[in-house]
Amino acid sequence: MKNKIYILLLGVALLCGCSGFLDQNPDKILTDDQIFNDEVMLKSVLANYYSRVTWGQHHNDSYSYTIIDEAAKFDGGPDHRSTFEDDRWRVYDYTLLRNINQFLKGLRETKALDEEAKKVYFGEARFLRAWCYFNMVRSLGGVPIIDDEVYDYTPGMNVEEELQRPRSTEKETYDYIISECQEIADLLTEEKTINSARANKWTVKMLEARAALYAASIAKYNSLMVDPLKTTNGSVGISSEFSKAYYTTALNAAKAVINGGAYELQDKKDDKGVNFYEATSVKENNTEVIWARDYIYPGQTTEFTKFNIPKSHAEDIDNSYGGPILNLVEEYELIETDNPGYKEKIKTKDEDGNYIFYSSADAPFKDRDPRLWGTVIYPGAEFKGTPVILQAGQLNKTAKGWSLKVGPLDSKDENGNIITSFNGPRESNEQYINKSGFYYRKFLDETPQSSTRGRNSEMWMPRFRISEAYMIACEASFELGQNAEALNYINKVRDRAGVKQLQSITFDNIVHERRVEFAFEDHRYWDLKRWRLAHKVWTGNNDDENARHRRLWPYMVVAPGDPNDGKWVFIEDFLFMSPNARYFKMQNYYNFIDLGWINNNPKLEKNPYQ
Repeated sequence: MKNKIYILLLGVALLCGCSGFLDQNPDKILTDDQIFNDEVMLKSVLANYYSRVTWGQHHNDSYSYTIIDEAAKFDGGPDHRSTFEDDRWRVYDYTLLRNINQFLKGLRETKALDEEAKKVYFGEARFLRAWCYFNMVRSLGGVPIIDDEVYDYTPGMNVEEELQRPRSTEKETYDYIISECQEIADLLTEEKTINSARANKWTVKMLEARAALYAASIAKYNSLMVDPLKTTNGSVGISSEFSKAYYTTALNAAKAVINGGAYELQDKKDDKGVNFYEATSVKENNTEVIWARDYIYPGQTTEFTKFNIPKSHAEDIDNSYGGPILNLVEEYELIETDNPGYKEKIKTKDEDGNYIFYSSADAPFKDRDPRLWGTVIYPGAEFKGTPVILQAGQLNKTAKGWSLKVGPLDSKDENGNIITSFNGPRESNEQYINKSGFYYRKFLDETPQSSTRGRNSEMWMPRFRISEAYMIACEASFELGQNAEALNYINKVRDRAGVKQLQSITFDNIVHERRVEFAFEDHRYWDLKRWRLAHKVWTGNNDDENARHRRLWPYMVVAPGDPNDGKWVFIEDFLFMSPNARYFKMQNYYNFIDLGWINNNPKLEKNPYQ
């Protein structure tokens, strides 16, 4: 009952379900000697907390990838989404914070464990608490900091004075996260954990680095806006004078991870595309992933592979729920380019408007940044050792010129040539049909039976990788005017990827590199927000190819006697599944404070534009 009163008074939205021990009276459970006498029980409570911190984009909610400009929905008819909701990926979970504080209180009071044995549990619990605060501040700005306090309502208590808290400033919230990380890093092991599922010292240092980078970016780029976003009491907005100190903190924390030696950029395979896929999507002998949301069968599994596997490779009825779009694919530069570090358009027609003919279905893609192969299944690329045939139709030659021919899925002409392949792409309101010309590869599980309803997949969801440490060090160095160091860090990532080194570096190079390195890893949305670029990219203009989802459909040339017979052409267009451009409003930089929270705690300040 106390827990329920607490939730109402601080206006907490129950975003995560409680299970196991936490379904019961937490005051009794977390002070019961039998919990703290049994490390199996302690680990069970911690496991519950780990299971409750999956926020933002993640592959167990594959539709979350279709919200921005990485992928699109294929399942059924058009998605008319345009604006971003005022609560998109909002986190405000004081239920979890209270549960963690109860756990910490019980740890302090128990005599069953010596101080050395307690350290790891203190470290992990405080890390998860800091992670929760980080997810709250990046979505809402400053939030009330309750530190170690466990609030209980007792009859006669002055609710207004003792339970209601105002929001801390955005700066204070980031400072709290950073200080917590600095205090607890040495409580945890420097060794890797099984499947990177539990936090260690380097996980904590990564959170410190990321939080400091976010604070630094907001301090710098918010102040450069014509109308900087801020509130009266500072719950939104960080003064630009603090940016240098935050960048320095981010750089030092990232360097600590890089120099710690526990993780390294994974460069085991000569095939750089396969190498990148394994660095992100294969647990065994992985050297890159520092912390991940792990899934293990039986028990907790993910449906991403089942929902998004190519139709031709499906092991059950489900497939093709969504997939990447041309906007993302074109970000991967050509390996041999005169303009490294920038996107490159795929050419479909020449200056006179004539088709450009390619020798194979994979020709426009196979000579690009190998991370494209490791991230996206493009036409003709293999999955599980066999090609994924994507063909929208044929290009036939007639007396009047070239003519497109399309048909139903798996259709063939009178000579046995494919018209439209079993996978599509095809314009249709039906499900189980590819509609953009691309499938996911990153996080798609190659394990047999992983796309079946009975089993699903054990694919993990990486939250921190060593490449992010390099990219944080790169960005922080660049912002501090240390361009030589910035070049060194970004080129380490590019060397592992298999693309040309940069000879000089710009801010746009950093934006580009993060997009291709971290696609589908819950970075793009937050990066554009902290750089104050989101409203410039997602303009709401239906003629803006950056704001609008785009497709690229392959057609095979069937023209006996013509020198181009057997070649391929591609047609680019806006994706009919996404008829409206993404429109990011200024109010979307900070989620709205729920009015129910304010009703229960009038000390909460509203966010800008609310």
